[in-house]
Amino acid sequence: MTNFRNIPEQEFISSIDDLLAIYPEPAPNTGQMIKELDHLCAPYQTFIEHSPFVIVATSGKEGLDCTPRGDPAGFVRVLDDKHLALPDRRGNNRVDSLRNLIENSKISLLFMIPGHNNTLRVNGHARITINEDFCSEFIVQQKKPQSVILIEIDKVYVQCAKALMRSKLWQSIDEKAVKALPTVGDMMNHITKGKFDGKTYDANYPKHAQKTIY
Repeated sequence: MTNFRNIPEQEFISSIDDLLAIYPEPAPNTGQMIKELDHLCAPYQTFIEHSPFVIVATSGKEGLDCTPRGDPAGFVRVLDDKHLALPDRRGNNRVDSLRNLIENSKISLLFMIPGHNNTLRVNGHARITINEDFCSEFIVQQKKPQSVILIEIDKVYVQCAKALMRSKLWQSIDEKAVKALPTVGDMMNHITKGKFDGKTYDANYPKHAQKTIY
């Protein structure tokens, strides 16, 4: 493997002109540009309504954050062709994404549907609401989200299937790899040099997650 420290400085891309010399911009009349909208068309709305999983990216003073969010399909609600609502379910209370949105309202979402290789990308701006009536519309298992993220869409487009096709994400489960992976308990035990009881954590987590999932 090439030692990245030996790569000459001139072999790094440092300007947009250099970038476009390698990756020419798509022609305006190609599908790559036609599919980009500033609102949700009917097919894009349908995609979101069938998605049980979205990756949310934000940026703030302390850096970037990328987090998975999931719930029954359609949990990200289409309010109209320019607005979405994402309930903030119970988590670890780090609130990295929410902190970022207070400092910088920009947000990006990547919607995925199991078994479907295309993804849908949404870029926009977001605000966080704690309105009692609105939050109550997102109750699941008698649990109401503490807040809801309201998203105004700037740009939305479908992403081609190549990445998921190459990864074969939905086609098979690598059981050997799964068994070889360290558990969260293993990771915590390693990080704390044995001070964290990883075995007990792993053994108790399924019941804990079931009780606290909402």
